[in-house]
Amino acid sequence: MKKALMLSSVASMIDQFNMENIKILKNLGYEVHVLANFSFGNTTSDERTKEFKEELENMGIKVYNVPIPRKITAIKEMISSYKKIKKVCSENNYDILHCHSPIGGVLARFAFKDFRKKGGKLIYTAHGFHFFKGAPIKNWIIFYPIEKFCSRYTDCLITINKEDYKRAKNFKAKEVKYVPGIGIDTKKIKDIKKNRKILNEFNIKDEVVLVSVGELSNRKNHKVILKALEKVKGNFKYIICGQGAKKEELIKLSKELNLQEKVEFLGYRQDVKEILKTSDIFCFPSKQEGLPVALMEAMASGLPVICSDIRGNKDLIENKKGGYLLKSYDIDEYSIKIQELIENKFLREEMGNFNLEKIKDFDRKKVNTIMEEIYNEL
Repeated sequence: MKKALMLSSVASMIDQFNMENIKILKNLGYEVHVLANFSFGNTTSDERTKEFKEELENMGIKVYNVPIPRKITAIKEMISSYKKIKKVCSENNYDILHCHSPIGGVLARFAFKDFRKKGGKLIYTAHGFHFFKGAPIKNWIIFYPIEKFCSRYTDCLITINKEDYKRAKNFKAKEVKYVPGIGIDTKKIKDIKKNRKILNEFNIKDEVVLVSVGELSNRKNHKVILKALEKVKGNFKYIICGQGAKKEELIKLSKELNLQEKVEFLGYRQDVKEILKTSDIFCFPSKQEGLPVALMEAMASGLPVICSDIRGNKDLIENKKGGYLLKSYDIDEYSIKIQELIENKFLREEMGNFNLEKIKDFDRKKVNTIMEEIYNEL
């Protein structure tokens, strides 16, 4: 039986973004293995990571727990991970290695270099290069040359937004493909009903509900929405789904801004889609994205969007039609647009309906068809 390895720095990347690819490979007759860090660094809860590992094993998928670091300064740990990846590849003689995440992708390409000479094929999906328009200069100095160099050890480089695709065309990969993200089940999300239990859980009655989904980190830029809400008038509730290192800092900020009665920090939730369908406005001020699934799910839920004018977001949101694209740090503009949507229910519905049509271009069926073609071509 043909063998394929799905590799990522952390297990949550595979859990959240790659299960469809695993299903496609299995349907094509591959024995699929998974290699990732199941021990730390995951964006889901420890309970979910353990549960995910068990789900994979129940599917007959062999799991390798390799502690791949996420910091580029962890040289010693990277060397150790590289050796373990190479050993796994030697033991299994994979036909395809599909890798994800910057450090995991680099280690995988070096570890698999000799196996490509024997006919093995390597796919690397860039879920958003760290170098992009507006990125810090250090990102360009560090990550650009590394990605460009490693591209020569790549049979297929997949990019998920148009800015990355244009840039990757100048790299040395044998083939560069644009795939519109991981795809979402637009019909399934559209059919989800509003959940009264969620409204009751947070004592929501007639408030306009704003929601954000994302790791509590600097990258997700939650502070901007909190500071904008200090200037917003009206009856609203803001709920944030996600966990991360900045949780206590954000809770402290909400109290300083006297928003503690209006803001709810939910932590990691498995009912995010239901929460979206029970909300009115989606806020997404992130500094950096590839092609954000949370934003796609909000669009499929029929929500208007107020988000940052950055790579990835621009592929999804049409300014003034599906929502507003704003500068990441423009607190005043965020507050103005939030106020406008809170006060105008008709505009919320109009923008939400526009997004319901727009998101059909990113449906899972379309993405899966493209991915199946890529695997078959290899």
